[in-house]
Amino acid sequence: MASVKIVLPGDIIDTRREEEDTAQQEPNVEDEATVIRLGPGLVQSSESVSAVTAGVLHSNSETNRWWVAGNKRRYVAAVGEPVVGVVVARHGEGYRVDIGSAHDALLPQLAFEGATKRNKPNLAVGTVVYGRVVVANSVMDPEIECFNSNTGKSEGYGELSEGFMFKCSLGLARRLIDTKAPVLAALGNGVPFEVAVGVNGRVWVNAESVATTILVANAIRNSEYLDAKQCRQMVKELLEKQ
Repeated sequence: MASVKIVLPGDIIDTRREEEDTAQQEPNVEDEATVIRLGPGLVQSSESVSAVTAGVLHSNSETNRWWVAGNKRRYVAAVGEPVVGVVVARHGEGYRVDIGSAHDALLPQLAFEGATKRNKPNLAVGTVVYGRVVVANSVMDPEIECFNSNTGKSEGYGELSEGFMFKCSLGLARRLIDTKAPVLAALGNGVPFEVAVGVNGRVWVNAESVATTILVANAIRNSEYLDAKQCRQMVKELLEKQ
């Protein structure tokens, strides 16, 4: 993760600054036009990129993706983001899934690993699923898929059976997506568990016992305003009380 700063609506984002720094660090890199990928909170107008929401500016040097992470109350779907949703209705060609946005997302019946017209999952209303947003714009309902269409593999997406799903702030959810999230690292060193984090503010956890599942959920909720050292101490105290 590269530069991080606070931005307000209307601020012009200098995406070329990181490219110049990268070129200086890697003198052998080819001088080609770099594709900038814009995420939530940013919009391109002519040749400039500006912020449309207030929050923390993030950039990923590996994918050259830029986005603004804020703590909004309602999730706004963006292409490529992982979400945890609940099936609320079934129709002829798929399902409608509540992902916490203004409109339910569409989930086609064939948007699963290995799904065919004769062999496809049969999800009941209330089923929890982990998917990725593939369609998100202002004139259509969002659409998600429960596999990676590029590889044909599930890669962790799909139906989430058993376990426990809870809600958290959008800001905490985006921090949990980071592979170095301190609370998840501390929990992983103490107890075995599974977790699926949606940037829509929903987290699913599953452990070997109900008590451990509740402990993991409570630790994640408590970590929102703690730094890495405080997270490790908090998890240690919860494990000692178990």
